[in-house]
Amino acid sequence: MITKVEGIIVNETPFGDTSKIIQIFTKEYGIIGVMCKGVKSMKSRLRALTIKFTYGSFYIYYKEDKLSILKDVDVLDNFKMIKNDILLLSYLNYLTELTTQVYKQSHDSILYEMYLASIKKINNGLNPLVITNILELKYLPFLGVGLELDACILCGNKTNIVTLDADEGGYICKKCYTNQIVVSSKTIKLVRMYYYVDIHSISELKISEEVVKEINFFINRYYERYTGLFLNSKKFLNKMLDL
Repeated sequence: MITKVEGIIVNETPFGDTSKIIQIFTKEYGIIGVMCKGVKSMKSRLRALTIKFTYGSFYIYYKEDKLSILKDVDVLDNFKMIKNDILLLSYLNYLTELTTQVYKQSHDSILYEMYLASIKKINNGLNPLVITNILELKYLPFLGVGLELDACILCGNKTNIVTLDADEGGYICKKCYTNQIVVSSKTIKLVRMYYYVDIHSISELKISEEVVKEINFFINRYYERYTGLFLNSKKFLNKMLDL
């Protein structure tokens, strides 16, 4: 029986001379393996429809906990803007590797929704670094290292917050402040907004470059210190951003 699933191809592996195995992050079943027989042949109609980052409706013979078999594909979005820009493609590579790692630790269906919404926002022209940072923050609870953004991480005081520190893991109030880097009040407010915002609801982003950089620095440091994730796609993206 053929099953229709919505999803995006997050990985592909050659199999023999003319076939390959793809991993699809699906709305219905999470990340599944699918055998694509003969699709590497030049004559195959599915050749161009089974490449990495294809987002569509996949018609498969679904086999739980085994390789499913691909029958057909209807493309829903080619993400042309992203695929035609090497920097945006680097963001997509990173978000995909990050998402697959997070999914290994928390098989929650909301991860698919947040991941796909982020890709669509970037493809629609919103600031890719801001969208990436928002998704990074929203993934933290699924990695077991969520942030305390309602009070000082050291004493619980909800007033006189003066900075945000990645090493301590949250807000620092005036009483507990020692020698931490001081960030702007806008950064303090926006990190909390990033953490709680519904990605689907974002329509425009007007944030100064200074604040964007401060938030990105905080998130990079926090990930390095607390998540245990050191992804090659992140290293490559950072090199691209330093160019």
